[in-house]
Amino acid sequence: MSTANVFGVSTESMQLSFDSRGNSVPTILLLMQRCLYLQGGLQAEGIFRINAGNSQEEYVREQLNRGVVPEGIDVHCLAGLIKAWFRELPTGVLDSLSSEQVMQCQEEEECAELVRLLPPTEAALLDWAINLMADVVVEEHLNKMNARNIAMVFAPNMTQMADPLTALMYAVQVMNFLKMLIIKTLREREDSVVDASLISSLEPFDKNGHQSPSQPTTWVEDDNAQDNEEETEKEAFTMEEPVLESPPPYHTQNKHVEDREESHSFLTSITETESSDSNIKKGPKTINRQPSSVCDPGPLEKTKGISNLSRINSRTERIEAWR
Repeated sequence: MSTANVFGVSTESMQLSFDSRGNSVPTILLLMQRCLYLQGGLQAEGIFRINAGNSQEEYVREQLNRGVVPEGIDVHCLAGLIKAWFRELPTGVLDSLSSEQVMQCQEEEECAELVRLLPPTEAALLDWAINLMADVVVEEHLNKMNARNIAMVFAPNMTQMADPLTALMYAVQVMNFLKMLIIKTLREREDSVVDASLISSLEPFDKNGHQSPSQPTTWVEDDNAQDNEEETEKEAFTMEEPVLESPPPYHTQNKHVEDREESHSFLTSITETESSDSNIKKGPKTINRQPSSVCDPGPLEKTKGISNLSRINSRTERIEAWR
């Protein structure tokens, strides 16, 4: 500690530490808060409302001024010393705000806007105190302290006024101000829990039914991977697809061959017949037996050509005999 006294002095002369919300507050507050929580102070009925014995409070105060947090402190004593720390500040946490500003706050958002007008040190102390009171309200079913009750016992310790009557009247407005901030804090906590559970419910499950965390872009990447896989399959199918230039059926081939043979034979017969008719007029010695200009018909076609030629020769011989 940089000073021998932690009560009734400015926070500028005290050792500061960061709480879980990033507020820079005196270390002595964090030590008392930790000790209060560990000893079940939040579950104690009437916490921050019931006062401890003066003898124990004086002893603990002396130990805290020496930088020592004694063990086995009564939770009500700790709660009373936390209130005393705020009450004994040279300047109250809300003293930078006018009473008119506080009285005009009737909505939660108006209270939140007013808090933004506080200096950084006072704003950090108020935020720490509001979250402490919200933790108390969470255990209301055990400690019987709701938002109004905890705000009522803290309100007189957040301002410094010389006139007791004016301070009492102003404390009522401060109580409403603190109560709205406590309720707003609790609702924001619930909303954050709902958002976290909603995000958790959107996490994918593995094949064993266990939920695993994932990033929002994973689904997009999975969809892209699936699309790429489908495109690859389509390309592979296209590459492996057989060419449609397959040969015609067997009976179609045979039919084409037979048609071609018959056509060739018919042409050959006509050609040879015309040649024979022209040679008949000139005599048998001038019969033209030159092969047809059509492509070589093959063995089967040659056989048919010879048969046709034999018939033509026979006809020629009969004509010659008739003459």
